Amino acid sequence: MDKAKSFNTWYWVAAFLGILVIQYVFSTAQQIAPIPYSQFQQLLRDGKVAEIGISDRFIQGRLKEPLPGGQSQFATTRVDPDLAQELQQYGVAFTGQIESTLLRDILSWVLPVLVFFGLWAFLMRRMVGKSGLGGGLMQIGKSKAKIYVEADTGVRFDDVAGVDEAKDELREVVEFLRNPDEYGRLGGRMPKGVLLVGPPGTGKTLLAKAVAGEAKVPFFSISGSEFVEMFVGVGAARVRDLFQQAREKAPAIIFIDELDALGRARGIGGLAGGHDEKEQTLNQLLVELDGFDSRAGLVLLGATNRPEILDPALLRAGRFDRQVLVDRPDKKGRVQILEVHMRKAKLARDVDPEKVAALTPGFTGADLANLVNEAALLATRRSADAVTMADFNNAVERIVAGLEKRNRLLNPREREVVAYHEMGHALVAMALPGVDPVHKVSIIPRGVGALGYTIQRPTEDRFLMTREELENKMAVLLGGRAAELLVFGHLSTGAADDLARVTDIARAMVTRYGMSDKLGNVALEKDERSYLSPNPLASGARERSYSDATAAAVDEEVRANVDRVFDRTVALLQDRRELLERTARRLLEKETLDEAELKQLAGPAQVQPVGSVVEIERNQRARGGRATPGSDHA
Repeated sequence: MDKAKSFNTWYWVAAFLGILVIQYVFSTAQQIAPIPYSQFQQLLRDGKVAEIGISDRFIQGRLKEPLPGGQSQFATTRVDPDLAQELQQYGVAFTGQIESTLLRDILSWVLPVLVFFGLWAFLMRRMVGKSGLGGGLMQIGKSKAKIYVEADTGVRFDDVAGVDEAKDELREVVEFLRNPDEYGRLGGRMPKGVLLVGPPGTGKTLLAKAVAGEAKVPFFSISGSEFVEMFVGVGAARVRDLFQQAREKAPAIIFIDELDALGRARGIGGLAGGHDEKEQTLNQLLVELDGFDSRAGLVLLGATNRPEILDPALLRAGRFDRQVLVDRPDKKGRVQILEVHMRKAKLARDVDPEKVAALTPGFTGADLANLVNEAALLATRRSADAVTMADFNNAVERIVAGLEKRNRLLNPREREVVAYHEMGHALVAMALPGVDPVHKVSIIPRGVGALGYTIQRPTEDRFLMTREELENKMAVLLGGRAAELLVFGHLSTGAADDLARVTDIARAMVTRYGMSDKLGNVALEKDERSYLSPNPLASGARERSYSDATAAAVDEEVRANVDRVFDRTVALLQDRRELLERTARRLLEKETLDEAELKQLAGPAQVQPVGSVVEIERNQRARGGRATPGSDHA
């Protein structure tokens, strides 16, 4: 209180002194009379000037007698003596005028400073914007979440197809937010967090937007990568700010896309200490998840396609209580997705979503959306009035095999080798049971390095494969190399990709599926990749957990399996040598043969008997419309 009183006393003293100074200046100005220079000269001639003070531009002085206004002091502006003498002859009152340079002086000093600071502010804003700090240093800890309310997203559950189970789970979340009392009447509570898990392109983000459109509550949407910045502590501050905003507007939904960018297991990648920025951000998220009550109407949605790298503390009960799998759609789901995307396209009468869905097993929702767009672009390119079924067939080939390279000219010898290579694939596929039927064979180069291609399309979605079916798949891949050896007596580099895929299958049969009589029913390796990977047979980084002797036995078994299948493939084509020659010549003439033409050329297929069935688990269905390239180099 004493300090406050002392401050008030000095304030009044300063104010009083200021008033005295202003009064003195005002009174002094009132006592000095500004007069013209001609009047000053007259007063000087009349002897009324007592004393004067002369400067470069002004003359100030005191009069012997006051002026009619009562002032005894005067001030005037000097005029050049020669000019003053000349003006006196005409009896004109005159005084000097001084050019005002105030504005020029202000501009010459202030304007450069303003330009400098303006340029500095602009550059700083650009730098801050590129570094992701939002609206400047004062906004660095603010959440950058986009807020959607009610219909802002423009997406409803009707716009999402092919993932009915996931929609049902999320529809329950929406109903809880609308009517929490009904869902809590038996003592139950809504899960604090719902994690959407699935391969890329299956519609996880679209589902979250549909929840925003249906829930009619504030919807906070942000990506996991937007939390982490170059400054330590920014991510944790943004997490706090995000949850604080959501609590103020509860009931609300928080959606964090690409959660793996934020929730990666601690100690993996980067610093292992407690001061790592990502770890601080994750720790703050864990604290916030523990700190809010779902009964208040706050629900956290997350989406990721890499759940295996998320921190276990993030997935425990009480945080992300529920995981919803958003998987690749089955045939029924693909039909529903196609119907949604086909609404925007002008279709011909021959377009049937059922037929298109049959051509695209393993396609995700994003793949199907891209397929419809590619078909529409192909129809537009040929100036058609509507998109036909042929456009969809060509779009599938373009997506699977790549763009046609008709300008890539092959010499006659290479063209002949490619033709026999592709017909080797096709004839082996037509002769073996349990193999996807051949849809088209072509020697028109496509994609980056394929000099030809053979497209096979599954007739149904597959989840299991037997040992015999895997060996038949290997035989189809080796068919091109076997045809080259049979016809030309030498091998080429065109089968490099085929050999890599065959080796992967053979090694998986021995080390993962227990299909080796010599090594028995043991799994020597496990898949180190994400279980959401679309190709379960592809080789990845493996950690060996068996002896060198076992490794040598594995190599021998893999080599023996491949050699056995290759010998069988050569023998099969040897029996069909005449058919191989005839179909290859036809392929050289037309460059492309479809399924109907192949059946007409081959006649009744001679299918070998089916062996015993040994089922193996497959983590994912193989992607449909696979193309077997004739060469992986130009």
